[in-house]
Amino acid sequence: MKDIPVRKINQQDEAHLSNSYSVRDIAPLLAKNDMIQELHRHDFFYILIIKKGSGQHDIDFTHCTIQDHTVFVMRPGQVHRLDLKVKSTGYLIQFKTDFLYSHNRTSQNHLTKLIQNNTYRLEPEGFTKIENIILNALKEYAEKEKGYQEVLKANLSIFLVELLRQRQKKITPPVATGSYAQEKLEQFLELIEANITTHKQVSQYTDLLHISSYQLSTITKSLLNKTPSEIINGHIILEAKRQLLATSSQVSQIAYNLGYEDPSHFTRFFKKHTKASPEIFRQNFR
Repeated sequence: MKDIPVRKINQQDEAHLSNSYSVRDIAPLLAKNDMIQELHRHDFFYILIIKKGSGQHDIDFTHCTIQDHTVFVMRPGQVHRLDLKVKSTGYLIQFKTDFLYSHNRTSQNHLTKLIQNNTYRLEPEGFTKIENIILNALKEYAEKEKGYQEVLKANLSIFLVELLRQRQKKITPPVATGSYAQEKLEQFLELIEANITTHKQVSQYTDLLHISSYQLSTITKSLLNKTPSEIINGHIILEAKRQLLATSSQVSQIAYNLGYEDPSHFTRFFKKHTKASPEIFRQNFR
């Protein structure tokens, strides 16, 4: 089985990309042919903005039908497959972590909130606001006048703010809407990312966060409509799927990688949550 390739930003078409950031109009790429990208991942953030279009976009094994006025936000390492039909229009923003994170902490927080979801469907008016920001970036990127990199960083920050505004207009404010709840959720997600091989119980994370299980459950239910256990289990399954497709390792080795001493326990857990054994899941994606 072939490993899932990792695309690096500096391996792309240098006519359109710098080493850490690019913005481009995708219409010319789709003027005569579909854009078909097989399963792969990136080492950079990837934001695909669809103005008019159709097709299929699978992100971390979740299927999404492409529609007009949709924004896809992907963080480095996520697995995706794209089938974008001819005559689709829109824009693509790609940037490495240090491009935005060298700008300001607020922008980091905005991006952290946005990558909790991969897909944002906007109203026409909201999309127009987003598009105007991108058009300014395209002009700046093409002309490359003095100080253009700082302008592009500021432009990207403005884009993230506007996308957050559009998201908030479409969701009912949850019970735990304060900055404290958002901060704790982000800390929880970061802790899962760093400790999932050794920490699989909610109590282990509440100890690290210095809050009660009830508090954490209230936060995750209000902001993500999921229990802490569902979030932890979901991350284990996602990491397992990535390793099953990104490596040729035996299932037993993947189980050990994920912190399971007994591979059969891992297999039962995987099948319970996906309705398929690890071997069958891997075969279905070959």
